[in-house]
Amino acid sequence: MKYFAYGSNMNKERMTERKINFTSRQFAKLDGYKLVFNKKAKDGNYTYANIIVSDDEFVEGVLYEFSDEEISKLDKAEGFPIHYDKIKVNLTDKENNSVNATTYIAKQDKLVNGLSPTREYLNHILAGRDILTVSYFEKLKQVQTYENK
Repeated sequence: MKYFAYGSNMNKERMTERKINFTSRQFAKLDGYKLVFNKKAKDGNYTYANIIVSDDEFVEGVLYEFSDEEISKLDKAEGFPIHYDKIKVNLTDKENNSVNATTYIAKQDKLVNGLSPTREYLNHILAGRDILTVSYFEKLKQVQTYENK
């Protein structure tokens, strides 16, 4: 199965810690969506990454491939189905090929505005540097964190 990670799961070490055995990890881009930090954390003081529809925007991330058995481990780690829904998305890979994958999108009742991610969480996202374009990585570095508010 193919899974598109746009948040902390871009960090391959995080996926390994979660015991997700992936067979490939590569660049992918999702057009028509925007990265936001509006998924409420359990304690309600900070947020996690989420995506929302936004016609003129795009989200870069990591396209993982792994066996169907691995998704149940990821579902548990992500809090599916309580915190997230899974959606099918059409991505563009590094060679500009169209690729279908699954990703998570936060449930409406788990959204909050006006909060930021923690530095630790943002660092997991920034660990995708080896996959992301320089310009997108630089944009991510500018995200204000909970500690800096």
